[in-house]
Amino acid sequence: MPNYWIVKTEPSSYSYDRLEKERRTVWDGVKNAVALKNIRAMRKGDLAMVYHTGDEKRIVGLAKVVSDPYPDPKAGDPSLVVVDLEAAGRLKRPVTLAEIKADPAFKDLALVRQGRLSVVPVEERLWQKLLAMGRV
Repeated sequence: MPNYWIVKTEPSSYSYDRLEKERRTVWDGVKNAVALKNIRAMRKGDLAMVYHTGDEKRIVGLAKVVSDPYPDPKAGDPSLVVVDLEAAGRLKRPVTLAEIKADPAFKDLALVRQGRLSVVPVEERLWQKLLAMGRV
């Protein structure tokens, strides 16, 4: 059974379009201790939603975790870990943060409660609800 995640990115620095074009990327640049703990909990086969921060504030696509966590080869600090992600399809309809916040079912979702975290877990029931909202 996979785990489910939301990974956040500023589209001007790394967009879902770019992930689709490259097909696979190293998900790096995470320095927050809680977000790093979440990356350490990721496993090959888990699924993630890619959320664009900044002006967009919306979930735009899906990704598959295709590696277990490993030390960031560029960081020189073994506490900084990364995973490899592959694009797994765009949502038919992006799901905005405003829509998520407006639905009481999401009140405990870390995306709502801990907005600064770049990697957050998602319960399966909420994952399914987000997929439905995105018309997947």
